[in-house]
Amino acid sequence: MKTYIFLLFIVFSLSISAQIKHKKKLPTYFGIEFSPVFPTSFIGEKTLTLNQPTNDPFNLSTTITQKMGFSIGGTVRTSFTKFIAIETGINYTKRNFDISMSLPDSNISANTTLGFIQYSLPINALFYIKLDEKWYMDASLGFGINFSPTSVGKTTQPQKKHVFDHLGYLEKKIGFDLNANLGFEFRTEKKGFFYLGGSARIPFQPLFHLYMQYTYETSATQKVIDGNVDGSFLAIQFKYFFPNIKNKGPQFNKGPIEQ
Repeated sequence: MKTYIFLLFIVFSLSISAQIKHKKKLPTYFGIEFSPVFPTSFIGEKTLTLNQPTNDPFNLSTTITQKMGFSIGGTVRTSFTKFIAIETGINYTKRNFDISMSLPDSNISANTTLGFIQYSLPINALFYIKLDEKWYMDASLGFGINFSPTSVGKTTQPQKKHVFDHLGYLEKKIGFDLNANLGFEFRTEKKGFFYLGGSARIPFQPLFHLYMQYTYETSATQKVIDGNVDGSFLAIQFKYFFPNIKNKGPQFNKGPIEQ
């Protein structure tokens, strides 16, 4: 968080400096965004399968598959020029996973689901390409600082005697990712900006470390397998930026010091 605050301070300081150099200040916009999150094998591994060694008589296995999730949040866009800006904000992201487990030698299998929550603080350099009077193409590249509040876990008990425990363990609560975005924007003066585009997120570290423990009735028989879960995903972004409305009413008169 300290790193994010420091970087955010630099971004806004540069923005203010750039605007001071212009006779007419360039605007800052506030918006909201919503993104369906889609796992993909193009930029990462959406499925992880863990197995016991082939010489182990239990032949234990588990598979975790990332499913569709969503991200929602607020965003701030600060312009440097008419065609270059910085975007930042905060996003709440919910990821969903399907988990299957099996013990083939005992004809035991089960399925469950797991949810994982993350907060992201993106900082992106944004470039515009004007297509006509109201249409723009936007491209941005940057990085995100991610905060994961807690590890997650799930217990499944097929036939009651067999217990499968899955733990998504966080080795670090704060991580970083590379993000790229491309989309189109329709701008109106009175109704705001409407944006539709695509986004890719590639983290620099695993989302979490998955442990699966199998126990039969009591703790006398236990087996553990583990591996890293990838957090890469693609998303469709919907953004809306509120219009900057000028105050046409009476203004405060300058005081004696300001005059």
